[in-house]
Amino acid sequence: MKNKFYITTPIYYVNAKPHIGHAYTTIAADVLARFQKLQGKEVFFLTGTDEHGLKIQKKAAEAGMAPQQFVDGISEEFKRLWEGLDIGYSSFIRTTDEDHVETVKKVLQALYDRKAVKKGLYSGLYCVGCELFKSNNELVDGKCPDHDSAPEQMTEECWVLKMTERQKELVGKITSDEIKIRPQKYKKEILSFLENRLDDVSISRKNVSWGIPLPFDPGQTSYVWIDAFLNYLTGLGWNGDLDDIPDEWPADVQLMGKDIIRVHATIWLVMLMHLDMELPKEIFVHGHILSGGKKMSKTLGNAIAIEEMIGKFGTDGTRYLLLSAGPFGEDVDVTMERLVEKYNADLANGLGNLVSRVVKLSENLDILKTMDRQLESVEKENIRVFMDNLNFDAALIEIMGRIYKANKYITDKEPWKIAKENQAEFLAVMTISKIDLWEIAYLLEPFMPETSEKIKKALETKQAEILFPRIK
Repeated sequence: MKNKFYITTPIYYVNAKPHIGHAYTTIAADVLARFQKLQGKEVFFLTGTDEHGLKIQKKAAEAGMAPQQFVDGISEEFKRLWEGLDIGYSSFIRTTDEDHVETVKKVLQALYDRKAVKKGLYSGLYCVGCELFKSNNELVDGKCPDHDSAPEQMTEECWVLKMTERQKELVGKITSDEIKIRPQKYKKEILSFLENRLDDVSISRKNVSWGIPLPFDPGQTSYVWIDAFLNYLTGLGWNGDLDDIPDEWPADVQLMGKDIIRVHATIWLVMLMHLDMELPKEIFVHGHILSGGKKMSKTLGNAIAIEEMIGKFGTDGTRYLLLSAGPFGEDVDVTMERLVEKYNADLANGLGNLVSRVVKLSENLDILKTMDRQLESVEKENIRVFMDNLNFDAALIEIMGRIYKANKYITDKEPWKIAKENQAEFLAVMTISKIDLWEIAYLLEPFMPETSEKIKKALETKQAEILFPRIK
């Protein structure tokens, strides 16, 4: 496929309901997918849920539910949230899907046949929260930094994926940008991590029933990360045939938070290398959403629920506020007070005011044909550069600058006065203003699809609803 664009989010672990961090990644993926479609690409956008593992098994037991019943409920909550955020994914993969399970078994068998796995004893510090063995250099004061808890010392019989023998090759592929890791600081972080010897990593668990049995050792189940990584291929409909890889592969961009970059940049890539498959073209890493300079926490009282944001700001308002909060590759800091302030300034007073003024002032003018002829002159190059670099906030700053200029043009020209004195000049001013608004709607389409359509409809019908009611 020459003109394809394949983008993935991580599949989200269903031990708990979706939160603002999940929404942040998925909105970004949706915006990028919509932008690429506007560039004429054949886009495939994959998201989904990760549903196996010890943590799920325990959570289901605590809830007094069978694991399948438990994961069914949480997975549906993710789907409902994506609908509420206008996420236009191509496919939603679940790791409990029968097709996925069967393909994982085939791939596990292929790894065994290729002698990429071996029997071993795995002894180490195991973080239940991460479902991952940790090395000492990944701990902070003896604790997992993501869960603030000390991992358990554990030794068990398992199957391990041979990592060490592919380490030098992996370093070469990352160094040469055969697989890009962006932003640059994360590439440096991974290469620094790979200066230490990679241990062979467990791909199975012995006493976890909620997982996919190994075809060559049914007494063990697939380790959750191996199962999860393969979603990026099974979500394309892949059946495990190594001679028949989906046309969409390799992924053009794989989006993920910084907490899962290491496992993706090591285990996932080495597994593909053992299978002689192409690596994804790029891994793009984003930061966390903080509030008041601290990680969001119910205990601290600084958590912002994504449902609360949608209820207060609407779907498009929420999409805009999250992606304009700061550079996508860095941690961003939001508080409800700042979100309300930005919503009122940028959307209610800025964009909403512009739409209202232009539509009302030009309600008796018919200039859509003029606008159609001039649409090709939209200056999109800055936006394209920003989007190619996943600088969503910079693209939105550019668009908001356009909105500010359009509002200022109307204020300076005072067309309501000109209309009484010079109809020709009035028509010229309003033609420019309507073209400005039409182009702004076009530029906003990936970010705020519903708003974009409402603006275009308002220009055609000459009737505008209040898009963004001011919040007090």
